[in-house]
Amino acid sequence: ANRAGGGNKVYGRVVEGQPFADYLSLSGSIEANEVVELHAEVSGIVENLNFQEGSQVSAGQVLLKINDAELRAQLAQAKTRSELAGENARRAKLLLEKEAISQEEYDIASADFRTSESQIQLINAQLSRTLVRAPFSGKIGLRNISKGSYITPATIIANLANTAQVKLLFSVPERYAYMVNKGSQVEFSIQGDEQKFTAAVYAIEPVIEANTRTLLVKAISKNSSNKLIPGVFANVTFPLETVDNGLLVPAEALIPIQNGKKIFVLREGKAKEVIVETGGRTDADVLITKGLVEGDTILTSGVMSLRDGSPVQVILR
Repeated sequence: ANRAGGGNKVYGRVVEGQPFADYLSLSGSIEANEVVELHAEVSGIVENLNFQEGSQVSAGQVLLKINDAELRAQLAQAKTRSELAGENARRAKLLLEKEAISQEEYDIASADFRTSESQIQLINAQLSRTLVRAPFSGKIGLRNISKGSYITPATIIANLANTAQVKLLFSVPERYAYMVNKGSQVEFSIQGDEQKFTAAVYAIEPVIEANTRTLLVKAISKNSSNKLIPGVFANVTFPLETVDNGLLVPAEALIPIQNGKKIFVLREGKAKEVIVETGGRTDADVLITKGLVEGDTILTSGVMSLRDGSPVQVILR
């Protein structure tokens, strides 16, 4: 033991720098990157189903076809009409050049032809709506219909989810909100799995939620293992600060004062009062961000009775 002079016997410790990382433990939830209910745009009988439940589909892939026999018949009719109207318009042009008909009669024939052309475009557009395509690549869920079902635009065919990436939603307490930045990395884990996953923050709510005084944050994570199922809870580790050379002192060495905290350090056999600023904490220690330097001997127990300048005998431990 190192003893210096007479006076109060107190315990002390020499402060040495050590790595320190502080983080928040938050709870979050996993959501699919994109998820939609698939609906048809028109009503009709399902003629073909081109997907397996639970399978992967690509963007633009035709998933289902509604019977279009009636529309095809209308299309054939419209094409015949259009051919006739086209022939009439061609004849009218020749007659107009010979001044055998008036401009007005020619205009009517020409307008009839344009109307019949747009009728064909309209029916083609309706035909394309008898196909249901995948809006994006993803995994299709359980289907609610069968071949031969009569469906309407209100019928839910199935859900389609893109889970190659997943979204992680979590809320950060107001006092740490300033530390959330786009692109910052967080770690998270899910129940029943030891693996640590990482996610990158990509969107932050612009306002603090009034009731909970928290900030909602969304991060995105790759889901190559397919372990991250939308809907599960996640335990999120949000990093606050990492210090390579942190000065940690036992919590009992800190004495609260009106405007902060103070610590006693040993200077020439006497207790010297130092005002300090603190950062994060571990179970027993507190990080000192201002007021101490490495190598200071701090007084740890028996400090409540000390005054600035009290002579002390320090027992190092």
